[in-house]
Amino acid sequence: MRRTTSRALAATALLLLLAGCGGESTPSASTKPSAVPSRPGGCADQVRLTSAAAGKTVCLKRGGELRLTLDGTRSRPWEPVRTSGHALTAISAGIVLQPGDATAAYRAAATGTVHLTSSRPLCAQPTKPGGVSCKGIQEFRVTVRIG
Repeated sequence: MRRTTSRALAATALLLLLAGCGGESTPSASTKPSAVPSRPGGCADQVRLTSAAAGKTVCLKRGGELRLTLDGTRSRPWEPVRTSGHALTAISAGIVLQPGDATAAYRAAATGTVHLTSSRPLCAQPTKPGGVSCKGIQEFRVTVRIG
């Protein structure tokens, strides 16, 4: 009897989880900046990115604005964001309040493709001599298409 109840609970939890994934509506681009085009084949006016966007490609309209915030820590800081190409023009990103964070803001000045990159250590460096250290790096790379 107990095994049947556990299976039924697990199946119910799975169904609720799956139902929750598709039931939420997405705000329109006018109310919340998004990395998702407002219509098929179109590009967004505004894009806000975090480290969760690593490895993705986003589309930004020419004249649009892109803002990037990478949350780091004092012991695992993000390197300043680097760009390839000249299609984005840097604008004020505001003030970085937390040590280890990296922020950047750009205006789409021309059509083209730009890569945004940064990196940080995978683990904190040892605080005492002889402590365990790692050489791993967490990479951040996003491709921005401007159209």
